[in-house]
Amino acid sequence: MLISSTKLQLTPKTGHTYPTNSPHSFLSLFFLILLSSLSPSQPGGMETRKKPNIYTIPIFSPKPSMALFLAILLFLSGPVASAVAAAAVGPATGFKPADDILIDCGSKSSSKTPDGRVFKSDQETVQYIEAKDDIQVSAPPSDKVASPIYLTARIFREEATYKFHLTRPGWHWVRFHFLAFPNDKFDLQQATFSVLTEKYVLLHNFKISNNNNDSQAVLQKEYLLNMTDAQFALRFRPMKNSAAFINAIEVVSAPDELISDSGSALFPVNSFSGLSDYAYQSVYRVNVGGPLIMPQNDTLGRTWIPDKEFLKDENLAQDVKTTPSAIKYPPGVTPLIAPQTVYATAAEMADSRTIAPNFNVSWNFPSNPSFNYFIRLHFCDIVSKSLNDLYFNVYINGKTAISGLDLSTVAGDLGAPYYKDIVVNATLMSPELQIQIGPMGEDTGTRNAILNGVEVLKMSNAVNSLDGEFGVDGRTIGMGKHGMVATAGFVMMFGAFIGLGAMVYRWKKRPQDWQKRNSFSSWLLPIHAGDSTFMTSKGGSQKSNFYNSTLGLGRYFSLSELQEATKNFEASQIIGVGGFGNVYIGTLDDGTKVAVKRGNPQSEQGITEFQTEIQMLSKLRHRHLVSLIGYCDENSEMILVYEFMSNGPFRDHLYGKNLAPLTWKQRLEICIGSARGLHYLHTGTAQGIIHRDVKSTNILLDEAFVAKVADFGLSKDVELGQNHVSTAVKGSFGYLDPEYFRRQQLTDKSDVYSFGVVLLEALCARPAINPALPREQVNLAEWAMQWKRKGLLEKIIDPHLAGTINPESMKKFAEAAEKCLEDYGVDRPTMGDVLWNLEYALQLQEAFTQGKAEEAEKPVTPGSVPPVAPSPITPSATTNAAASVPVPAKVEENNG
Repeated sequence: MLISSTKLQLTPKTGHTYPTNSPHSFLSLFFLILLSSLSPSQPGGMETRKKPNIYTIPIFSPKPSMALFLAILLFLSGPVASAVAAAAVGPATGFKPADDILIDCGSKSSSKTPDGRVFKSDQETVQYIEAKDDIQVSAPPSDKVASPIYLTARIFREEATYKFHLTRPGWHWVRFHFLAFPNDKFDLQQATFSVLTEKYVLLHNFKISNNNNDSQAVLQKEYLLNMTDAQFALRFRPMKNSAAFINAIEVVSAPDELISDSGSALFPVNSFSGLSDYAYQSVYRVNVGGPLIMPQNDTLGRTWIPDKEFLKDENLAQDVKTTPSAIKYPPGVTPLIAPQTVYATAAEMADSRTIAPNFNVSWNFPSNPSFNYFIRLHFCDIVSKSLNDLYFNVYINGKTAISGLDLSTVAGDLGAPYYKDIVVNATLMSPELQIQIGPMGEDTGTRNAILNGVEVLKMSNAVNSLDGEFGVDGRTIGMGKHGMVATAGFVMMFGAFIGLGAMVYRWKKRPQDWQKRNSFSSWLLPIHAGDSTFMTSKGGSQKSNFYNSTLGLGRYFSLSELQEATKNFEASQIIGVGGFGNVYIGTLDDGTKVAVKRGNPQSEQGITEFQTEIQMLSKLRHRHLVSLIGYCDENSEMILVYEFMSNGPFRDHLYGKNLAPLTWKQRLEICIGSARGLHYLHTGTAQGIIHRDVKSTNILLDEAFVAKVADFGLSKDVELGQNHVSTAVKGSFGYLDPEYFRRQQLTDKSDVYSFGVVLLEALCARPAINPALPREQVNLAEWAMQWKRKGLLEKIIDPHLAGTINPESMKKFAEAAEKCLEDYGVDRPTMGDVLWNLEYALQLQEAFTQGKAEEAEKPVTPGSVPPVAPSPITPSATTNAAASVPVPAKVEENNG
């Protein structure tokens, strides 16, 4: 039997010492190439995918004469080839995997791969497998198959489990090898199944024909998992009336330093911590500007493919290379990251004299926009003649990933490897991941840019899946722990509600005047618990002015009233714009000024946020939350009416509007009011509410500069007993909690992080993100914390505050902001603790101001502030800093 479409599965080595000068490995490679030269080529057998990844790669040349020539050349130059291969491996890494489990599934005897590794048979690994209904199949030996591990397979018609005891937990490669060869037991091309661990979904409803253009080509799936337990299980779960199969399995230790715990986020440019909490699937591993690197020539047995398939325009790039021995690894970078052969080749700009500002070399990689991606970029300056001569930019999906990269500075020398890890959020993804390099301005030395290597890994999502939106326990993204139970209950009750709904519908259809206003009352009323009837007058007539107070929706406005109040929604009346539509200033008949939020029916996002805001405001009342006055739902309009906040957003009084600057005391009072509102959201209801879009434009000021939190369109309820909500990432750049960004799990500490950014805005009077500034100043949180750690925060505060702030007040304020901005939510304070610290900072400032005003003999100075005070974020209701500066009691406020 011949298996068509000969493609080699390049299986990485795992800690073995590769005998590149061994006569056995040399002769094996010689005869492999020789056989390929004598075998007739199959029509179409040489085709790879349109955009291949590292796991389906052709080896046999379509020209037998060329293959024969290579074989003879290899035979005649064995010692030379061995020396080159040995040099390519680079310096000895000293890494030997603690776990090196290789299983040739379905085989009756062990198998040796072309790279010298030995896969044990099923009989030798029987202790790992638990299966009820499985069979072993095999294909006759064929020179069309690159490795013997693809000549056998194990088929499971019921769920089967492989259980492994790990010698040392930590990072491990997990690799699956597939080849759907013909057999008389089962059509492997039609097998549909899932593969799961205890925590992660690796494959979901996987079918080899959906993953390979050529269903009879070998396919490898490679994963990198951080295993925290000594026991590791793989479950193969076939779909109903189908089967699962596997040709070979690898579970091999990887170096701990392969993935550090932190990297960079793409946009906004920020640090990204917690990388060890994710699972990864290797998608692309590319040797830019160089040839195919076989596993035996890589320090960890990886395969690196050439970049030409991904290069958007080959005319814009040219390959450069140097000898691998010229590569010098600096401290912190080892050959385990990538071999010398990757760093010894690169692609550079084809015409460095080009002056076009948008001249970029681009690579496009097909991707799944539903997932975050981990990108590792490899650089090594092998083109410059002197230090500090090469500066260039790197872009990912049109966003600046690295600005002004000077390799000789970051790596310390020419020919010194450097790599950068960048996380790209799914919101920035498209069906293609694009990586670009381009020069900086003309005054930065040589106009050139280079790239040596690229690795693209898919990251597990919020339900710990690498394939689809379902988790191991059946949860989907956005569904909490109780989601499945609730779904089951909904299904059971759905039939009953259909009948009840039909009855209600028929009853509602009877003609009544007030029933004309039905554009969104139909979904407003069921949302809120309580009496859903209208109030009636003594005479029994129905009034349309108010809903029952249990609904909390307030006064009903007719459309004509609001048209008159807003001058028929004239553009000059617009005071705000959002995803929901426009906000207008209006004046009611009694002279009351209001803010009128008019929903845009064409905006799906707006309608969703509109509904959310109604749900939230109908059950919230607090002095520091914007109040809902009423609504209108006439003629398909969706309009909400709020109290008017005459002094507008907090941000307008900090920068951009040329308004009179606020004093430090005013800023503290505004921050305290906002903190009170957020504290109420988090603790004032039975479930708790997360705002999810805390920023200075969503803090509004009334005529007395009292702060009120606004805009609840993105807010989320927290289920009872839960401390987070799994949901897609939404919010505003610059304020986004990095932990929420990477884990897609929303908590009240996400609001705390955003509020920390607002505190820095209040202190520094500048935007959270300003792309016009130098790169190190773009992100306010990062920039301010750098100055805080230097003890020089006062150098970047708003100049209008200079000389007016009690240093101890600013210190307490800065400590609160710093704690809010911790990378991990567990390290951040609650809003109640933040509020306590802000009140203490205010009292320190008032004591300072009062002392100056009274012109006392010894005015209050930083030295008179008591040296012993409560810890920055641990309030104490009984500790007083000084008789003149009482420490505020811990906040327990849950209402207005």
